[in-house]
Amino acid sequence: MSLKVEELETQIKAWHHANDASRRLAAIPGIGPITASALVASIGDARSFSNARQPAVWLGLVPRQHSSGGKPTLLGITKRGDTYLRTLMVHGARAVVRYCVNKDDAFSGWLRRLLTRRHKNVAVVAVANRNARIAWALLTQGTAFRSDYAPSTDAG
Repeated sequence: MSLKVEELETQIKAWHHANDASRRLAAIPGIGPITASALVASIGDARSFSNARQPAVWLGLVPRQHSSGGKPTLLGITKRGDTYLRTLMVHGARAVVRYCVNKDDAFSGWLRRLLTRRHKNVAVVAVANRNARIAWALLTQGTAFRSDYAPSTDAG
């Protein structure tokens, strides 16, 4: 690595360690210091998105739709949005998918079942989409990532 790249990486990591939101995002599997700091810097105020799907759309991690006569057809991911962030999210998700076979938690089980039904690259984008939604939730609520989190199913 060149000296300039090492210097920039050191600056990014220093900023990451000084920023609480960036540190919280780095706890998500597939998101490291560079991705977390890039997300925090690019998103800014996460409350500008009204729900978790919007940042995933903004990153281009949702399928393109073509609908006619009330019948929606889902195509490949849009590839619109921030190319750099989407690339970071997808590469982080690719690492998560690669190592899920060795783990025995609920998420890895979900991912292994998904891999039996869908192509590996589809699963990678699904994990990247999931991570984008989790990142939005952590940024808006100011909470830390918990791998054992289960949303309440109380419909009352």
